[in-house]
Amino acid sequence: MPLQFDADLAKVKKTLLRMGAIAEQMIRDMNAVLINPTEEPLAVIYRNEQELDRLQIQLDEESIRLIGVYTPVAGDLRLLLMVTRINAEIERIGDKIVDIGHHVENFLQNRSARSLIDFSHVATVAEKMLHDALGAFTDRSADQAAAVIRSDDEVDHMTDQTFRVLFTHMFDSPPAIAYILGLMLTAQALERIADHAVNIAEDVIYMVKGEDVRHLHSGKKGGDKEERAAQ
Repeated sequence: MPLQFDADLAKVKKTLLRMGAIAEQMIRDMNAVLINPTEEPLAVIYRNEQELDRLQIQLDEESIRLIGVYTPVAGDLRLLLMVTRINAEIERIGDKIVDIGHHVENFLQNRSARSLIDFSHVATVAEKMLHDALGAFTDRSADQAAAVIRSDDEVDHMTDQTFRVLFTHMFDSPPAIAYILGLMLTAQALERIADHAVNIAEDVIYMVKGEDVRHLHSGKKGGDKEERAAQ
């Protein structure tokens, strides 16, 4: 491959990692909002999601251009194909964070039940999973990616606990059902963010080893996998 291809490929990787850094910051910002619900940081989060949308289109176009111009093979081709998939996963993470933001806007109308659930730990774990998945991409490490996949069990366990607690509150406080449903949707969105980090880790393993591991670990992510397959 010509040196120009290496330079263009480096730019593609840099853009992807920039998207990842934006998504990580969005999770941290949303975590702060969940701890102390307020509208001001939401505007920044929403602007960052628009930037993810812009970068996704830019990165897809550049990846297609590189494939068309240089016709890469083997590892380089797998890398470019996985860039387009990882970039889509990052954009979907941004979408989920925005979904949580809309729920927070509703939470602000019902401050009385705000302390029902503490989402800070699960949000922190999800952000670390994304960070580690992107680190696995940078290091081309299948082992690091596999560790991210294993981390998903912790998020699933915390989400199950959250749903049990919220179902109890729902039966005890019927007037608060709408608010509690918003909390459930927030918990589900955080779980989906972790699922997208797992998807990135699976893509990294394919990029590094040429092995498709999407259906080799647990089948509990069926809903998210169906969503991924449809897109």
